Amino acid sequence: MERYLMAFDFDHTLIDENSDLFVIKLAPNGDLPDEIKELYADHGWIDYMGQIFKYLHKNGTRESDILSCMSEIPVTAGMKELLDFTVGVKCFDHIIISDSNSVFINHILNTNNLSSTISNIFTNPAKFDSCGCLTLEGYHSQDWCSLSTVNMCKGDILKSFIEDKRKSGTEYKAILYVGDGYNDLCPSLTLRPQDFVFPRVGFRLNKLIEQMSEENKPVDMSTLTAKVIPWVSGLDILKTVKTFL
Repeated sequence: MERYLMAFDFDHTLIDENSDLFVIKLAPNGDLPDEIKELYADHGWIDYMGQIFKYLHKNGTRESDILSCMSEIPVTAGMKELLDFTVGVKCFDHIIISDSNSVFINHILNTNNLSSTISNIFTNPAKFDSCGCLTLEGYHSQDWCSLSTVNMCKGDILKSFIEDKRKSGTEYKAILYVGDGYNDLCPSLTLRPQDFVFPRVGFRLNKLIEQMSEENKPVDMSTLTAKVIPWVSGLDILKTVKTFL
């Protein structure tokens, strides 16, 4: 049977929020002190989120509070229908490549009965320590991709996964990459002409791709050879999937 791979981002893709930013609502008055806000520019996303989790813990936020907060985040419209269909036809593998973290992703998938649909999750490892504070590590440390953050090159992760599957005997007829943000550009550029990239309408990945033909385009898009199909709902992606099965 011919096989297909669906690779999803998580925040603003499978779910309709940014989980890292959503948790800030648990801070006093739903806001962070300036010294934490300034960390991102100087130290990157992992240190920034690590300090947020420490701040929340210091101010009395418990593990149960964080997990309850994550349970409030809705799955993006049409994504459950897309997953139900592609799981049902039994020729799709599903993976997540996300700069969120393992605690958030696993809890949200479990809350929405979606855990069994995802075979692999590539994200930043996280856990609650003995004091109940959420701790975070980067997925890896990279210096080879200028389009990616230091802690995660999604293109490298996607290519490595595909190569590992090839070595074990699985060749994908088509790869479908679904995302929304700037860090979804790198994996999109690794795709082949028979593959698909689905950028979410109104978000940064789609805006970057729309700028491809502009004279002063911000990124060299010459290697973007996959078919580009913008989406608003997971049902838009499902329509495309049904055309080639």
